[in-house]
Amino acid sequence: MKQLLKFLENNRTESIIAPLFKMLEALFDLFVPLIMADIINVGIAGRDRDYIINRCLLLILLGVIGLACSITAQYFAAKASVESCARIRHNLFDKIQSLGFAETDTSGTSTLITRMTSDVNQVQNGLNMFLRLFLRSPFVVFGSMIMAFTVDLRGALIFAVTIPVLAVVVFGIMLNTMPKYKKVQGQLDRLTGITRENLTGVRVIRVFGREQDEEDLFREADAGLTAAQLRVGRISALMNPLTYVIINLALVVILQTGAAEVNTGAIGVGSVVALVNYMNQILLELIKLANLIVQITRAAACADRIEMVMELQPRMTFGSARPDPSSSENAVEFRHVGLTYPGAGGESLSDISFTARKGQTIGIIGGTGSGKTSLVSLIPRYYDATAGEIRIFGRDVREYDKDSLRRSASTVMQRAQLFSGTIRSNLLWGDADATDEQLWKALETAQAAEIVRGKPGKLDEPVEQGGHNFSGGQRQRLSIARSLVPEPQILILDDSSSALDYATDAALRKALRQLPRDMTVFIVSQRASSLSHADQILVLDEGRLVGLGTHQELLAGCEVYRDIYESQFSKSREAV
Repeated sequence: MKQLLKFLENNRTESIIAPLFKMLEALFDLFVPLIMADIINVGIAGRDRDYIINRCLLLILLGVIGLACSITAQYFAAKASVESCARIRHNLFDKIQSLGFAETDTSGTSTLITRMTSDVNQVQNGLNMFLRLFLRSPFVVFGSMIMAFTVDLRGALIFAVTIPVLAVVVFGIMLNTMPKYKKVQGQLDRLTGITRENLTGVRVIRVFGREQDEEDLFREADAGLTAAQLRVGRISALMNPLTYVIINLALVVILQTGAAEVNTGAIGVGSVVALVNYMNQILLELIKLANLIVQITRAAACADRIEMVMELQPRMTFGSARPDPSSSENAVEFRHVGLTYPGAGGESLSDISFTARKGQTIGIIGGTGSGKTSLVSLIPRYYDATAGEIRIFGRDVREYDKDSLRRSASTVMQRAQLFSGTIRSNLLWGDADATDEQLWKALETAQAAEIVRGKPGKLDEPVEQGGHNFSGGQRQRLSIARSLVPEPQILILDDSSSALDYATDAALRKALRQLPRDMTVFIVSQRASSLSHADQILVLDEGRLVGLGTHQELLAGCEVYRDIYESQFSKSREAV
């Protein structure tokens, strides 16, 4: 929570003005019961019409001034909360962008989305209420007690007893509910994660007819959230009835005591009315304070969760060197490399060693979960190897600057991802200064030029969020083109042609072979036929390198590769 308070520094003035004007409004409110007492005790008792009118005009004036103070306070409180939370949101987004793959995997996408949206909104609402009420409510409560002493000493003693009892109830409930609200937010995270996973994989769910299972899973998570909310809601719900009971008991005592004093002539009827009004003011402010405490409790829990993300630090540190292809004939070297993901039970890669020379095409094949994606993710340092050494152009990969390394080693991910905008804006992600000629050249190589020419807007054709107005194969080809735009020294295709038909896949492989001779290409594929032309093929099995060589060499000497090839070849013959 303390770390987030620094975002209020630029709104220090607003943060002071808002509560001050709220206190001014409260001060004027405290004079109202005294004026009412005057109207009853003096004006009505003496039947002085002019006195009553003057005092009523004074009440109107106080009301107008109080309204102006309230509007001013609301404006500055809203300004401070909105602007400071905008800065929190920007800084949180920047922090998330700075995190590596490992930190993002550990935190979870749904959790980070919740922090950016729901949690920041809760903090904003809590801050707004805090600035308006954190001084006003206590000021009115204690101010009413002080004003009661100016009206009647015996009546004021009732206030002195009532207020501490109310404080015990309010703060006791607050302390009890704070940890429970944190649990509610945790349950909300789980529900958000299930919802996101369901919506992302909705087609797969339909294919396997798992709708009922997903509904059951959602109901279970929703029931957990509902139960947690009800538990904390039951405790919070005690706030209003308990305070009402205490206040009403106090009112009964005030009326009884006041009636006796009126009969003896010690005080006037107006004074009793004033005491009742002050007690009602205390009741109203305590209700506001109760709502404020609930909101602040939620906001504090959300602020702690935001702070946890803010405190995350990327595990990777980068050097300042820039890749220089002329410094070595070897583009990529793995020397006894191992990889264990954070929190994983065992190694995902173990003792991987190979050398890829400049201009070579390296194929990577293996069963599901064999470590193919993990291996190529180490080249641009999306993850750090936990054992061994990786060298790019003769230097340790950890010596390179992040941006220049990832421009030199461009990756097309397994899941083709386009962003809302246009085809041009997506391609320019690869190189913001690329000319149209470079864009069309990349499109031709990726077999995507015909797709773009067939669109009315050509390069300026709109792309919907996620590229949903393109087919899976079209998205893959456009993603490949995007990675080709900066003309990288190392191109990594991570199973990025899986949605392409065999003819398009063959044309893509032919175009890739015609790329500049010094470009090293890594192709991850499930199809042995897509890798048969490669200079070297790495065969992975359960995170280990079990085969290394050309297509013919592996057919002769690697059982795992031969099994993959023969299973695919026999299926293709059966299909014929």
